[in-house]
Amino acid sequence: MKTRDLLLALDQGSSSSRAVLFDLKGKIVALAQRPVRTKRPKAGWAEHDPLELARTLESALDAVLSKLGPKDRVLAAGLAVQRSTIVFCEKGTFKPAAPAPSWMDGRAAEFVAPLQERQGEVHGLSGLYATPYYSAPKIRWFLDRDAKVRALADAGRLLCAPVSTFIAARLTKGAVVAADPTCAQRTLLMNLDTAAWDPGLLALFGLSAELLPSIRSSAGDWGVIERKGRKIPLMATVGDQQSAAIGLGAANEGDAVANYGTGAFLLRHTGPRPERAPGLLASAAATVGDLRGYYLEGTVHAAGTSFEWLKDNLGLMKDAKAIDEAFKRSKRRVLMLPAIGGLGAPRWDYKTKTAFFGLDSQTTKHDLVRATAEGLCMLLADAASVMTASGSPVTRARVAGGLSRADAMMSFQADALGAVLERRKEVEATALGAAILAAKAAGLPDPEKMADARVEKTFAPRSDEGARARRRAEWTSFVESVQRLSREVVL
Repeated sequence: MKTRDLLLALDQGSSSSRAVLFDLKGKIVALAQRPVRTKRPKAGWAEHDPLELARTLESALDAVLSKLGPKDRVLAAGLAVQRSTIVFCEKGTFKPAAPAPSWMDGRAAEFVAPLQERQGEVHGLSGLYATPYYSAPKIRWFLDRDAKVRALADAGRLLCAPVSTFIAARLTKGAVVAADPTCAQRTLLMNLDTAAWDPGLLALFGLSAELLPSIRSSAGDWGVIERKGRKIPLMATVGDQQSAAIGLGAANEGDAVANYGTGAFLLRHTGPRPERAPGLLASAAATVGDLRGYYLEGTVHAAGTSFEWLKDNLGLMKDAKAIDEAFKRSKRRVLMLPAIGGLGAPRWDYKTKTAFFGLDSQTTKHDLVRATAEGLCMLLADAASVMTASGSPVTRARVAGGLSRADAMMSFQADALGAVLERRKEVEATALGAAILAAKAAGLPDPEKMADARVEKTFAPRSDEGARARRRAEWTSFVESVQRLSREVVL
């Protein structure tokens, strides 16, 4: 049997854990996926079992390793993870002390409400905003409300860790207990300019750096994974959205990507210096040694989640194929504001409710599914409009994620953005990015070529600028009306 040199990518997300083996040309050799549950014990809460996150990924890893031949060599591994979910565990043993509140979790809103007047300061230091989306307020919530977490902290044995830290430490038996800048930033405690824990941000939430892991470069020596008789160097850990950008070949200034998963994210690379725009995030790109880059980022909290809600709670659709079908069969226009889990960039509003407008006796389920898809696209377009106003327009973007397979939705998205969208043949962009980053750290030649996947389909705008402006004005009026009503009517 011929010897194959391979790269391993581990992708731990909100809805699934994946392990993927790539050859050095970026072709998938083996893939395994395990579902992950998001528990919602109360309205506004969303949490994971930390052990389920780890064990599902480890199960997927074992599955792909079992497909290897005796002569196959896995040269390096990269780990990509959901970014703003936090794990509370015991130092040394990494035994979880509590559920892991998801990035979608809004339970800590009370801790950020008094900070609204300091948002400019927070944004200047962290690149983010003080919202319950990020980890710091949730760390404060658990320290104040969870006896087990509090007891570990009092004993000096509590570790508050991004998912990447928890997973990597388990896989390497504690060889490295650290977070890279793309994940450390999402705690809301890292200074974006220094890539170090910021004393002012820590003080803002009454926290100590002793609770946190160290911060190190995304690409480098993260220890060794010993599994199934193999020793695989873990050479990268990175946040999922930055990893997807690498996998889509969008790691240079001016490049833009839109990734549609549980949430939806629009990132535009701004080069070696962070740029800040009102309501948007200045996000750290994956780091390789001392090389840094940054993105302007817009987020939609509930993309895939909105369609799961239509399917599971309302029975309006069976699967993602219903999205394209809805665009074909819908005859009446309906507006929908997808606000499950709150509104992300640029509004950062956790009080506004999900709403439909324009229903009448002729409205069908197809109208409602289509309206949800269009609403998600309009929310990303809102973020893009801020990018344009700040001097960083999105005129072309590469798209990925499960929802990007819905042609009609992507066609509407291109029109809403006024931008050309390219969908690549390779859809495992997040995993591919982790593999490329690991290959760079391992010193393999030209790993970026692995991202040169063929463009499968291009979506171009169909409306003129005048029609887009009218639609945007209607959309803005609708959103502002729902925001006002959500404050006047308490349900």
